[in-house]
Amino acid sequence: MEVRDRVIVVTGAGRGIGAALCRNFVAEGARAVVVSDCDANAAASVAKETGGLAICCDVGREDDIRNLVSRTVQEFGRIDIFCSNAGITAPGGLDCSNDSWQKLWDVNVMSRLFAARAVIPMMIEQGGGSLVHTASAAGLLTEIGSAGYSVTKHADVAMAEWLSVCYGRQGIRVSCVCPLGVETDMLDESDPIHRYLHLHSISAAAAATAIVRGIRTEEFLILPHPEVAEFFRMKAEDHDRWLRGMQRLRQKLTRGKEANARHENAKRAA
Repeated sequence: MEVRDRVIVVTGAGRGIGAALCRNFVAEGARAVVVSDCDANAAASVAKETGGLAICCDVGREDDIRNLVSRTVQEFGRIDIFCSNAGITAPGGLDCSNDSWQKLWDVNVMSRLFAARAVIPMMIEQGGGSLVHTASAAGLLTEIGSAGYSVTKHADVAMAEWLSVCYGRQGIRVSCVCPLGVETDMLDESDPIHRYLHLHSISAAAAATAIVRGIRTEEFLILPHPEVAEFFRMKAEDHDRWLRGMQRLRQKLTRGKEANARHENAKRAA
């Protein structure tokens, strides 16, 4: 699908990949770009820069998604491309709170369902459309530092696959974006795992360029980091071997962090 002359909605567009996508879509000649974010000021800033329409939206609330879609259609008459880009992370594994798990689920997974419910019937009626999910390489592989992020990004990929299978023959194109590290505020330099990701990180602008290219060529898996395809192939060929390798990597990356934590606990106890 070409971007030129399309009406496009981007969630999580106040910064990072979402903001870069808005800039790229405008540069490619989109008819209209809707800049959506839960931070109204950030959305307004990007909209002012790009000439887009800012709409505040908490994607974890279905009523907000419905309002986003309704206002866009009222203003422009249709939606051709809906980019479910908004996403969050939270550190921790078994210790991560239930509230954090629920928030991750609502933003990273349910928001995709809410968007699909709101736009697919309209897209089918108008003759087609495109859904773009910004997931993560964590959804194909895993994320060592955050169980909740890894699990919900796997679910995001699964949702995109299901939508493609069920609606692809009705003109609904689905793409799932799975990058490694991207230079956004989600990368925490104090975390050794994130510092490792930073070694392979790319700019948000580079990620957006890859996404637009993938939309144009109608790829399901859009991989801004091509090496993710090789890692995914290795996982599929020998899952047990891949798990052992990831165990070693986790041990290497967390050894220093755990030692520092023990040292700080000892100091406090003394």
